[in-house]
Amino acid sequence: MESSGELVPFPLLTTPIESNYRACTIPYRFPSDNPKKPTPTELSWIDLFMNSIPSFRKRAESDDSVPDAPIRAEKFAQRYSAILEDMKKDPESHGGPPDCILLCRLREQVLREVGFRDIFKKVKDEENAKAISLFKDVVSLNDAIEDEAKRVENLVRGIFAGNIFDLGSAKLAELFSEDGISFLASFQNLVPRPWVIDDLDVFITKWSKKTWKKAVIFVDNSGADVILGILPFARELLRHGAQVVLAANDLPSINDVTYPELVEIISKLKDEHGKLIGVDTSNLLVANSGNDLPVIDLTTVSQELAYLASDADLVIVEGMGRGIETNLYARFKCDSLKIGMVKHPEVAQFLGGRLYDCVFKFNEASS
Repeated sequence: MESSGELVPFPLLTTPIESNYRACTIPYRFPSDNPKKPTPTELSWIDLFMNSIPSFRKRAESDDSVPDAPIRAEKFAQRYSAILEDMKKDPESHGGPPDCILLCRLREQVLREVGFRDIFKKVKDEENAKAISLFKDVVSLNDAIEDEAKRVENLVRGIFAGNIFDLGSAKLAELFSEDGISFLASFQNLVPRPWVIDDLDVFITKWSKKTWKKAVIFVDNSGADVILGILPFARELLRHGAQVVLAANDLPSINDVTYPELVEIISKLKDEHGKLIGVDTSNLLVANSGNDLPVIDLTTVSQELAYLASDADLVIVEGMGRGIETNLYARFKCDSLKIGMVKHPEVAQFLGGRLYDCVFKFNEASS
């Protein structure tokens, strides 16, 4: 079901939220900047979204669930590029000044206005089917690692390898349409540690000493990301005695997994006893986050998620949009982990890292 009712702040954000939280990691402008003139950062992000239009138009053209898809796709491309051009002239137009949340929201709005609901549906279904067929092998490889520290590191590397399946990145969308992206190849080709933000050793030490009671994981992409990256990690948390809440988008946005899709994926992966390769799933819950974008503002989540998360002691925000671009510096009342791969040159530059570098930021509860 689609999330109904008003959205509320995520209950584990450090309070007061007004002075502690802003859903934007990179400062696009400063108070001293001229409000009528776009800043160099705003211009580079507007261009980044402009460069994504051809791959979105191509996906929209081939959406056979929509009549006259090619005509509507062209309309989308014209309308969205006109909005971006307006913002280059006047950053306060269209609800600006722009940041990644507004730029994503406007793109989704235009797609929906011209009649598209889920232009990545076909590729999501294909990738989910592929990843489901590999799930057992990936989990067995992890289970075979007896050393707990090495097993946790392997599971984390799996999250990064899966997170590369991101069709919101123009460069990756191009690569993907040429030859698909293999989970195994991504796993073997991760940039070497230390990563641009690398708290993995601290996290592993904490893992060996502490059992979290309840973890909330904000998931990202369909396919290998959620199935071969997040679910094996969530399964390990379940084995460790934690309850796990997976928070997925309410509505489709690029190739991000939605709440109904994730419910269906998990039901396909469970055996007839309701187990995930031998692990009981009665403590695994899926929640509708109330979100409809590839980024997230944690001041607006569904009441269902807020209720389920209120007593969690670990929050994991995964993916570049949610974990890096909007919530890298978000502070929580409990332990938190931001984990994602850097897939935009602009983000790599801001962090002082490499393209396809990894971010693994672990913070203990802020008192």
